[in-house]
Amino acid sequence: MTAVAIDGPAGAGKSTIARRAAREIGFIYVDTGALYRAVGLFMLQQGVDASDARAVTPLLRRVQLTLTFQNGEQKVILCGEDVSGAIRTAEVSMAASNVSAIPAVRDFLFSLQKDIARNNDVVMDGRDIGTVVLPDAQVKIFLTASPEERARRRYEQMIKKGERVDYDDVLSDLKTRDYNDSHRAVAPLVPAAAAVIVDTTGNTLEQSVKQLVAIIKENLQYHK
Repeated sequence: MTAVAIDGPAGAGKSTIARRAAREIGFIYVDTGALYRAVGLFMLQQGVDASDARAVTPLLRRVQLTLTFQNGEQKVILCGEDVSGAIRTAEVSMAASNVSAIPAVRDFLFSLQKDIARNNDVVMDGRDIGTVVLPDAQVKIFLTASPEERARRRYEQMIKKGERVDYDDVLSDLKTRDYNDSHRAVAPLVPAAAAVIVDTTGNTLEQSVKQLVAIIKENLQYHK
């Protein structure tokens, strides 16, 4: 099987760009951030502080989490319920950042991610795919953009969904996530060795997808 590992900070457009790129090259797209979001959502539903490892860890045994793929689209099933939409809120984003710093949560999700890649040609994105989950991936990309650009994109997405948000709050939350993700003790957010750094600041979505597909195809050709 062939793997493309895409890492990068919150709001870099990984999910949207990687999904489109995967479709173009005929691979399955796997949004691993959605798994952490689902765990974060579960902890919120239980009324648990998502940053409290001692509270979160024993509850993991109750988390029933699977990914299904319908026409190449990923669906996140949490305890029998499709939560693909429910995990895309600001509150869940912060909970996901918090649980992702807990070693037991990362161990819990590690095998699921590896199994998917073992059985499929995948474009998998997240925070530690090229460094930890798929260190032998044939293609590694670190996708980023300026904090202001990423906050603007996230803000516009949330406004389109009808959420009442303030741009400055979105930017502040994003910078907090950046700090948490890059300074956590376990699997911090850093570019993988030999990763291609792709900065999409100022790009349209189409430009970013085209750039990513070109990099993937070039690197896959090199590995043949």
